[in-house]
Amino acid sequence: MFKHSQLESVKAWVANPAHGAMPLHARIQRAIRQLILDGALGAGKPLPGSRAFAKSLGVSRDTIETAYAQLHAEGFIERRIGSGSFVADITEFATGQRRSRRDASLRRQSPKLSKRGTVMFQGGGVGGIFSPHPFTQGVPETRTFPLQLWERLERQVLKEAGTQALLHSDPQGVESLRRAIADYVNLERGARATAERVLVLTSSQQAMALCANMLLDSGDRIFIEDPAYHGARKAFEAAGLECVPVRVDHQGIMVEQIMGDARRAKAVSLTPSHQFPTGAKLALDRRLALIEWAVEHQTWIIEDDYDSEFHYAGKPTACVQGLDPHNRTIYIGTFTKSLFPGLRIGYVVLPPQLVKPMTVARTLLDGHTASIAQLTLARFMEGGHFGAHVRAMRGLYAERLEVLASLVGKHLSGFIEPRIPVGGLQMPCILTCDLSERAVIDGARREGIDLTGLSALYAAGGGKPGFLLGFAAYTPAELEAAVKKLAHILRSMARKKTR
Repeated sequence: MFKHSQLESVKAWVANPAHGAMPLHARIQRAIRQLILDGALGAGKPLPGSRAFAKSLGVSRDTIETAYAQLHAEGFIERRIGSGSFVADITEFATGQRRSRRDASLRRQSPKLSKRGTVMFQGGGVGGIFSPHPFTQGVPETRTFPLQLWERLERQVLKEAGTQALLHSDPQGVESLRRAIADYVNLERGARATAERVLVLTSSQQAMALCANMLLDSGDRIFIEDPAYHGARKAFEAAGLECVPVRVDHQGIMVEQIMGDARRAKAVSLTPSHQFPTGAKLALDRRLALIEWAVEHQTWIIEDDYDSEFHYAGKPTACVQGLDPHNRTIYIGTFTKSLFPGLRIGYVVLPPQLVKPMTVARTLLDGHTASIAQLTLARFMEGGHFGAHVRAMRGLYAERLEVLASLVGKHLSGFIEPRIPVGGLQMPCILTCDLSERAVIDGARREGIDLTGLSALYAAGGGKPGFLLGFAAYTPAELEAAVKKLAHILRSMARKKTR
């Protein structure tokens, strides 16, 4: 007969909301089966009679009989006429307790990963932002997105494409979307793109991983900005590359270090339009110098143009790819920042000779990007809606940046110094008090405020402590409340430190 603890275990399993989609008899059957597998019900142990068990669980007797019948069919129990139901005498089940202890021990052990797998795991990944809090950086405003328009365009796509939209699509990307992307980057970013040179992917992170694995071998050197976007550095390190940090000043990456490096690297990774995280714009003479370096040494320039749509002062400089007539630049873009993260569409404009190898390689990763989303986005861009949305968001974000800068000056002047950017979705701030960056970040996180530390983005160390304040996804009222809360946190920490 069941012990009280075993009965309670069955009740808990049945009541668990995670199992709510199962029929009641299936929940009871699974609960008993797990007790047998765990060794809690040993071979030969009797199960409760169906009538008494039904009463204990508050279910019908037929429900219990159905559960027992399934357990019997699977070989977990024996049913003896006139005697009842008993756990089957199978050696594998009899060792359930020992196996359960062994499995628990294995779960505590470190997994045996490859060298590359270890680097990827220990690097911590990039991580998703499931529910952003002020001041999560890199998150666009989604509450004002024209969702009804998007839904209407998606219905048009489904009506016209029918079941064809449910099939696999071209691994290079839907032709209409590739054409729309090429037209956009040529017009807005001064690129040299054609639909034939565009590869549609799921993200800019995937593009960087492809570049790292297709263009360089493990042990090869790649120049990276210092500080740099952590996702890029982790993608390159996971591929076994040696990342060589190059300092950034107010004019972007300092190309003199690259030109003077005796040990040549095979590529350089850049965010030239709006350097992450400093916000610096790479000077034109440095762009041209890098192109000449790439041509001379037959190396690659990986240009991540992650949020160039949002430029608030002056005109943005043409992308490096558009200045490069020698096809040594790989241009990466994404719709995660300009539209919404859930879209999961990025792209890369490739030199002609790389299109086929990169397309084949992406089929080994995820095959293709979802057709319906691609077709809807193509229509969104062709109809002029993408440009209109970007213009609207550019104005909105500029206003929010101005609000944030004013609030920081009013409430946080004794603690941080803002570095107001000319574009992007976040504002860098330098700590000017004697509180540690780590302590501030941890203290803010406990109160529901998300800060991205600056010092960890410096591979070579020596960066000034501070953090990024994302502003794009938050209304002025939300920004004001968050700044005041952060000011209260910093004042409390400062008082504790002086005691």
